[in-house]
Amino acid sequence: MQALLSGAAIAAIALPGLAQAETFSLWTRADSSVFMPKLVEAFNAKGGDQAELQIVPTGELVQKYAVASAGGSQPDALSLDLIYTPAFAEAGQLKDMTEFAKSLPFYDSLSKAHLSVGTYDDRIYGLPFSADASVLIWNKNLFKEAGLDPEKGPENWADVLADAKAVGALGDDTYGYYFSGNCGGCNIFTFTPLIWASGGEILQDDGTKATLDTPEVKEAIDFYRGMVMDGLVPAGSQTDGGANFFAAFAGDNIGITPSGSFAIGALNSQYPDVDYGVTYLPGKDGGWSSFAGGDNFVVSAKTSDAKLAAVESFLEFAYSLEGQKILAQNGSLPVRDDIAEQALEGLDARYLTAAKAMAKGKTPYTPVFNDIINATQSPWTAMLNKAFFAKSEDDVQAAIDEGQDEMQSIIDASR
Repeated sequence: MQALLSGAAIAAIALPGLAQAETFSLWTRADSSVFMPKLVEAFNAKGGDQAELQIVPTGELVQKYAVASAGGSQPDALSLDLIYTPAFAEAGQLKDMTEFAKSLPFYDSLSKAHLSVGTYDDRIYGLPFSADASVLIWNKNLFKEAGLDPEKGPENWADVLADAKAVGALGDDTYGYYFSGNCGGCNIFTFTPLIWASGGEILQDDGTKATLDTPEVKEAIDFYRGMVMDGLVPAGSQTDGGANFFAAFAGDNIGITPSGSFAIGALNSQYPDVDYGVTYLPGKDGGWSSFAGGDNFVVSAKTSDAKLAAVESFLEFAYSLEGQKILAQNGSLPVRDDIAEQALEGLDARYLTAAKAMAKGKTPYTPVFNDIINATQSPWTAMLNKAFFAKSEDDVQAAIDEGQDEMQSIIDASR
């Protein structure tokens, strides 16, 4: 009898002990709208469990998920900006994924930075999913015009300053360096690694202690302020809230800028005439660091066991070489460093530099990241903007003292 049935009919029979395919709901932010649909399409094409994807505007995702979780309409799973993982874990809105994570044979090769902010009370609630790293980019044509070696990027702050001065001396609306001076998110991504690589921190003790009033932070601020005072940074930097974070360098008149691995694909596709190099964000005397950005994959606390099994099968696919290649080919760095080179094979070699930066990257841990860092008037944003463009040393120290007090106050109030 069974031999006479079609394959589809056999698959439709609910045999005892045979798991049935499940469809789970999955949200992602618009920043993931290139690679996530392709990853979902490839997973769904395999048959069996299916992912039902919804893309949410990036600026709305966190609030939308918070409201949905409170009202019981949350998705089964979510690709979440990794910095927000501690807040949702602390709120009890995420499922404990510790056993699944540690059962993976490549667990030790997953991004340490993603796992660090995905862990709450020694349990894992967020798993590495997509990745971006902060790097330093230089304009090879401008370096050549300035008499510099176009194939050699700066390796410490003295190199950055010397190279920026050489390019800035070209004149004709050409500047040595650019950063978005009024963007908290941009500067946590690209300025903090300068501090880390120099031995400093901005948060300690699992995010409970602000450390803005340290020599390492002050020296990094003085480094940026010095370039501002030397006229190496365009005046528009002071009010840039992030709109020109990438666009300024694409204008082909900036010598050096801190950016992210996303810039590699964007420059290659949109500005092919800009000849550029990619290196690491250096410490004062050498060494380097990076902000490990991207998303953690989280599962809603109320997701059923049946849906959870489907979610786990999707994650296993995303972690496979095929899945990591799909991510790498569509704008995300691999989150498995044991197969990163294989996943990036055939792509622009500069992605490998970014992948190495990400593997050594860090991500600040705090449940109040938005309040102390990302918000328009956060203590971090206000402190840096005032200090970078301060008229006097006294104004710099006043900005640091104010930022330290306000950040610590917010942290204390949240505990």
